[in-house]
Amino acid sequence: MSTVGILGVIHDNELRKRYHLTLELIKELILEFKPDVICGEVLPDSWEKYKTDSTHRGYWGEPASEYWDLIFPLCEELKYEFVPIDWVELDVWMDFDPFKNYSEVQRSALNAESEQWFQKQLSTWNSSAIPFNSLEYDNITKQKYTWLEQINPESHVFRWECRHLIMIQRIKNAINKHPGKRVLCIVGADHNHAIYEGLAKNKDIQLVYPLK
Repeated sequence: MSTVGILGVIHDNELRKRYHLTLELIKELILEFKPDVICGEVLPDSWEKYKTDSTHRGYWGEPASEYWDLIFPLCEELKYEFVPIDWVELDVWMDFDPFKNYSEVQRSALNAESEQWFQKQLSTWNSSAIPFNSLEYDNITKQKYTWLEQINPESHVFRWECRHLIMIQRIKNAINKHPGKRVLCIVGADHNHAIYEGLAKNKDIQLVYPLK
């Protein structure tokens, strides 16, 4: 039986420091889990470019800084296999901005409400041993994306539901390719609940979330 862990992270280094989910803690959690494989929120194309040129920094800040600064070097050092699982169609991504069809005044109000949701998420940081890896964080996150779905259902399907279907399938493919191994999924914390729910039905794996 494969053991699959989920670790949600924050992509911004200043927020990582402020809310105590530092790269040092992330490294500690990875080492404690002892993965054979890390599935990361990275586009396959960006991963291929990185393998050719390690100075390549992807698109729009993707992959996030924790990959360049920690996860990629750690995989190389400890011989973890890295599997990129993210999905974004860069040429059409901005066409599915959830606030695109609203006026400037409406967009301003929606952006302000979105920031309020984000602050609610951040407020849960100390409700668990690992910041942002908790039922409290996941519950608010679900509410936030229910709100976004109401704002723009088409955007929600494209940016969230389709993306998760693909991410989860790529994780399943990695599990099937490495039966009996330890697989650690590292994603932005907003994805935690979707990844967990997408894998929880698989009775052939031991699912670990939160990691502690």
